[in-house]
Amino acid sequence: MSDKKMITVFGATGSQGGGLVHAILNDPQGEFAVRAVTRDTSSDKAKALAAAGAEVISGNIDDYSSIKNALDGAYGAYFVTFFWDHFSPEKEKEQAANMAKAAQETGLKHVIWSSLEDTRKWVPLDDDRMPTLNEKYKVPHFDGKGESEKYFTDLNLPVTFQYASFYWDNMIYFGLGPKRGDDGTLAIAFPLGNKKMAGIASEDIGKCAYGIFKKGKEFFGKTIGVSGDQLTCIEMADALTDALGEKVVYYEMTPEQFRGLGFPGSDDLGNMFQFYRDFDDVCNSTRDVARSKELNPELKSFREWVKLNASKIPVE
Repeated sequence: MSDKKMITVFGATGSQGGGLVHAILNDPQGEFAVRAVTRDTSSDKAKALAAAGAEVISGNIDDYSSIKNALDGAYGAYFVTFFWDHFSPEKEKEQAANMAKAAQETGLKHVIWSSLEDTRKWVPLDDDRMPTLNEKYKVPHFDGKGESEKYFTDLNLPVTFQYASFYWDNMIYFGLGPKRGDDGTLAIAFPLGNKKMAGIASEDIGKCAYGIFKKGKEFFGKTIGVSGDQLTCIEMADALTDALGEKVVYYEMTPEQFRGLGFPGSDDLGNMFQFYRDFDDVCNSTRDVARSKELNPELKSFREWVKLNASKIPVE
């Protein structure tokens, strides 16, 4: 282990970080070792990572000294924040600034910042096609990350910005899978019209990040969007039909309807889907499936993912 380059992974028990930790651990002949940072080292997931060979340490991304300690002696780091814990872009920006500063002070050789588009570059705050949220944002969980890219570039860090796609796992864990209507028909409901949306299995995000670390300086200063597939909602419904063995249809909502669903973050997600729909060329050109496959040869298409996970999707 001592001759391997250490990658510090924040959010190591989460979707993105966990995928990267496992990718490194599953490549024992590779050039990297992994330091898994988690808020709770006593959790079952943290214990499993330690048993698999990761160095597991406790870390708090709200504490600068904790971030810096986690980076001590590391070659690189994967930085990810957790918007849905607090719904605050301001907090994300503060965390990102501290991560960038700590990366510079510890002399990291490669940094990946898990970012997303700052949608205000395409939909300014005074553009009433989409409501402004919290007075400062269009899609808060995108915009704060995108704005934070400056912290890394201003310090001239060897950084790669990785953009994820829609998590297909949201159909399992976030209630976005098929629902049964009054007539008994299963339907998925999104405000996407007939546009294709890039999506990915959450574990594949981390596997693609591992491919970026292996490429090294080739990707310094680059934005790399990762995606396992780009599908219309009708195509997604057809794949779900085949996997579930029951007809699934697509019910097209409007962004206004989605924003009005009333669950925490529904307005943010309604704006996100509208951005995916109205700027599909921007989103899909950034999230290159072929390049993602080069980074992660195990990359799954939606049909492959849904075939493996159909039994986990709650059908109500």
